[in-house]
Amino acid sequence: MSVTPKTDINWQQIASPQAVDAAPNFFGDLVQETLALTRRLFIQLQRRPSTLLAGIVQPVMWLVLFGALFQNAPKGLFGSTTNYGQFLAAGVIVFTAFAGALNAGLPVMFDREFGFLNRLLVAPLASRFSIVFASAIFIISQSLLQAGVIVGAAALLGAGLPDAAGLGAIALIVFLLALGVTAISLGLAFALPGHIELIAVIFVTNLPLLFASTALAPLSFMPKWLQVVATLNPLSYAIEPIRYLYLHNEWGLGSVVMQAPWGDITFGSALLILFGFAVVALLSIQPQLRRTLA
Repeated sequence: MSVTPKTDINWQQIASPQAVDAAPNFFGDLVQETLALTRRLFIQLQRRPSTLLAGIVQPVMWLVLFGALFQNAPKGLFGSTTNYGQFLAAGVIVFTAFAGALNAGLPVMFDREFGFLNRLLVAPLASRFSIVFASAIFIISQSLLQAGVIVGAAALLGAGLPDAAGLGAIALIVFLLALGVTAISLGLAFALPGHIELIAVIFVTNLPLLFASTALAPLSFMPKWLQVVATLNPLSYAIEPIRYLYLHNEWGLGSVVMQAPWGDITFGSALLILFGFAVVALLSIQPQLRRTLA
């Protein structure tokens, strides 16, 4: 008489032996795919560095030329500083990040038109959203690099340099703004029929959002209707906290950075508005991404 030993059999593992490792494998594959696609974008940038150089040289020229143009402006016109370069630095940092993020959809659009995106969509990817993640990482990294160079150039031109906490706050502000604008640009890249339409949208929105913000002039210098428009512009909520860091040695989340027509905007509330802008932008493109990438 033989006795069968008692064993604990996991029938779920027998039926699907890969089920236990599915989640770790998925996230590992997603990270690997995202890094590979991000590396591809950086290789393209390395082969054609003119876009990065132009994105650095142009804002530095803005600092030099506009700073010299308004160096004899009446005292008090630009707040508590007579150094227009110090006033302008925040606007140049933010607008450079905004312009770069607004162009985020162009590489994806060109991949669509040249057929490379179709190859990715039929490839056995763990998640097709790695295409979007790679583009976002690439653009945000580029925006932070450009912002760092501009901060250094502004310091050399006499605008000063915020403390370590201030530099961290600038990086956070640039990150939130670039994340939101990049999301909108990528959504447009999947929604519009071609790169001509995307470039048209970029040209139409670029300069109007610049002049309808506090990048070049303080809010008090504008007419009432433009003040309302500027306080609805997310660029202003990125510019004013950075400008406050340049113009004040002491700052905190409760510091008032902008006096909007309907009330004071503090440093902390400006960060919350930028965070909300990024969240809304990410949520708004989800339906389009799911239709395209699902």
